[in-house]
Amino acid sequence: MITVLLVDDHPVVRDGLRGMLNSEPDITVVGEAGSGLEAVAMARALRPDVILMDLRMPGMDGADATGLILGESRASRVVVVTTYETDSDILRAVEAGASGYLLKDATRTELTNAVRAASRGETVLAPSVAGRLVRQVRNPVTQTLSAREVQVLGLVAKGQTNAEIGRTLHISEATVKTHLLRTFNKLDVSDRTAAVTTAMERGLLP
Repeated sequence: MITVLLVDDHPVVRDGLRGMLNSEPDITVVGEAGSGLEAVAMARALRPDVILMDLRMPGMDGADATGLILGESRASRVVVVTTYETDSDILRAVEAGASGYLLKDATRTELTNAVRAASRGETVLAPSVAGRLVRQVRNPVTQTLSAREVQVLGLVAKGQTNAEIGRTLHISEATVKTHLLRTFNKLDVSDRTAAVTTAMERGLLP
């Protein structure tokens, strides 16, 4: 029997997951947690085979909780189940030691298969997530954006022209262009729209 701990700050999500998993003959939910801190305590007490971990929760998030849990014991396997699939979210979870990353639109079959695979020590990734990780490995961000570059790009995202950005930040239009060119180079893109989209995907912009 595969034992599972559910971690999500939304009770209705936990209810749905518990219903799906407990209907399987070889899987049983042994506990539920509504926060990262609670998850750490329950994982320590229950030692479940698999932990289904939400990523964004108030207080301690899922990536930090995963790091703490697996830092104490590698007996459990953590599979992130979240609505978020930005590069920064994925990388933080994987770097923390998560064995899998699924999105909440996963089917019952995908979810139960992921639990079984994780319990065997296998890695489980949603196809879109796997693709993002491959792209990230092939094209890593070797430089982070400066605070000013993030400011400029944030105003681009709001639809401001270079001239408007210059007035907002009290800098010249030429300086705005320089910041944008440096940003394009760091993100390996060639235009404003691609820069904003890529920065959002990588968690560099909200």
